[in-house]
Amino acid sequence: MEALVERLEQAVVRLEAVAIKLQNCPGGLVNGDISSMINGGESESMEAFDHLLSGPVSEYLRTSTAIGGDVAKHAEMVNNALQVQRAFLKMAMTHQEPAKTEMAYLLRPLSDQIQEVQNFREKKRGSSLFNHLSAVSESIPALGWVAVCQKPGPYVKEMNDAAIFYTNRVLKDYKDTLVHCFLLFSSYQHISFQTHQASPAKSQNPSSSACAPAKKHSPVLELEGKKWRVEHQEQSHDLVIEETELRQVVYVFSCSNSTLQIKGKVNSIIMDNCKKLGLVFDSVVGIVEIINSRDIQLQVMGKVPTISINKTEGCHVYLSKDSLDCEIVSAKSSEMNVLVPEGEDDYREFPIPEQFKTVWDGSSLVTEPTKIAG
Repeated sequence: MEALVERLEQAVVRLEAVAIKLQNCPGGLVNGDISSMINGGESESMEAFDHLLSGPVSEYLRTSTAIGGDVAKHAEMVNNALQVQRAFLKMAMTHQEPAKTEMAYLLRPLSDQIQEVQNFREKKRGSSLFNHLSAVSESIPALGWVAVCQKPGPYVKEMNDAAIFYTNRVLKDYKDTLVHCFLLFSSYQHISFQTHQASPAKSQNPSSSACAPAKKHSPVLELEGKKWRVEHQEQSHDLVIEETELRQVVYVFSCSNSTLQIKGKVNSIIMDNCKKLGLVFDSVVGIVEIINSRDIQLQVMGKVPTISINKTEGCHVYLSKDSLDCEIVSAKSSEMNVLVPEGEDDYREFPIPEQFKTVWDGSSLVTEPTKIAG
């Protein structure tokens, strides 16, 4: 692992050096003039990208093959996506920026590869290696940096940060054995050269139109295969999912100022990019995940083994008497409170610490919540 990190850092240094040279090219790249990258810039930038493929990516593939199973299959999909991106970069260096419609067509193969990686993870929620798959799935949209209007570094960093929760889980679960930890995308945040101008930084789909204003999406509440999709709901306080099955998952995305009730027992619930949302559910056999959200009210009526809170500001979790043994895992979140039942209708509130103190006790690091963190 230390050797992998060292190779990664060396690749970052090379990419940053290429970026500085490209920024000093006559005319730069801000006007989509890809031809300025030829005569030196092309070979150096492709050499830097190939250095990533032969270094960190190669190590990642070898480690994934050693683990085998779903992880090995997932890694092959990631490798395919990187090869598609390499072909795109090679082409971009000898062509002018295409029209928006042509750009969407050219980026479609990369978008499809990214989607394949993410879909594989969704199909493997029962896998014992789900955290490994999730770390890769959360960070794979970083390949969409080629469709970012401005410098892609902040966008890639955001994708990398999204994976940290799962990589930390892997490190925790396998701290005494071989750890599969996909570090490749952390180097992408240092890439400041661009091959063209395309979609805005917030887009995770490289086939989106260039820098277009945000579209108004139609609200969705439907069952798609084994997944309940609840998306883009606003000012809806009577949302109910009733006909549930144990194998089903519920995915709540980009909903605001709404309330959702889920009856029966489902496999898992994911709440992503939501704001001022209330969720009441009976029971979950797997995990409830809250990601990139704000001002969330969560009430458990039955049982749930694990609740995950990641990159969220403001989250109140109301537990039932049957769910007091629930494990709550949080990362990069604030203003979190757990309310436990006290008496018939009352709850007692406990804050989840946000600040910690770490000291060396002579043999190891000891971490504990600070007093001001509650």
